[in-house]
Amino acid sequence: MISHVIPPSRGYTKVCNSLVRQPRLGSDAKILIMYVQGLPEGDRDKALSEHARKLDINGRRYQKAKAELVASGYLHERREAASGGRWRTVQIFSNCPLTDDQVARLRAGVPADGYEVLEAVPAPSGHFPTVGAPRARVVGGLLPADGEPGKNSSHPPTEAREDVDGAESSAEDSDGGGGAASRSAEVVAAERVLLSLRHEQRQLHLGVREARTLAGLAAEWLRRGVTAADLRRALCGGLPPDGVRSAVGFLAHRLREKLPAAPVEDPAPPPFLPPPELIPCAGPGEEHLFRPPVPWATTCGPCHREEQRAFWAGMREGAGEASEPLPWRERFAALAEGEADSP
Repeated sequence: MISHVIPPSRGYTKVCNSLVRQPRLGSDAKILIMYVQGLPEGDRDKALSEHARKLDINGRRYQKAKAELVASGYLHERREAASGGRWRTVQIFSNCPLTDDQVARLRAGVPADGYEVLEAVPAPSGHFPTVGAPRARVVGGLLPADGEPGKNSSHPPTEAREDVDGAESSAEDSDGGGGAASRSAEVVAAERVLLSLRHEQRQLHLGVREARTLAGLAAEWLRRGVTAADLRRALCGGLPPDGVRSAVGFLAHRLREKLPAAPVEDPAPPPFLPPPELIPCAGPGEEHLFRPPVPWATTCGPCHREEQRAFWAGMREGAGEASEPLPWRERFAALAEGEADSP
């Protein structure tokens, strides 16, 4: 693919690369975020359905896009009691995922984790009457519609470059006095995952050297069958509500404590045993071969069953010709006489 991109000088909307590459959001959901983000502040005070209607996103398409935004943390809805016994639905919309705790902080006027109070509103003049008091403007994640003309402050995701890796690895080898050591593919992939965490959570910002110190622990996850995307979700999900003080210490603890178990190798299959060889049957009739089910078998199945039938038939005939046994009294008397005749 040949790509020719000219950055606009004005009239553009800044969009995070993490939003464009978000696999859990469909195209309608992404267009809604970019559309609302690019609106002036005076035009944002409308329901999301009205903005979607202007983009011809209606019906099931809107419901699907809204569900994706709610599940990913870009849209929060809350029902509140209004005057006159009525209820109203308040929507909190952001171009970055927010937790319920961050939304509560923003609504209370307190900066949420990862969101700072930006420029302060100029203080009122001394002219009488003075209306209001100086206060700070809390930013909830929505960026301005237009940037300054002639500027383009978008930056691609920071990744460890191959030339930087090679230079630093050679420098470390020269300091340690050892030979040239090649890093494994798992270590390189793990380092890239660690450096990309800053785009998911600003609290997990790592430098190149910090990511390199943790790459060995993260590489063990990849060796145990965890994908790079799953590793990124495991490190970014469930952050402490009071924020992360040290990104290196927090990630090192999570990499050690949540390390998945090593995959269990499948047992080796039993060795293949060849079938027994054909041997001649010792039964009557024409000579034929068979495979003995047990080592001591000398006749095939049909011949063996025929021998058994003949054997039991002879046993039944012998039992019919035998005389009936004497009663026990006569046997006892005969036994007594035999003992008396014996010396």
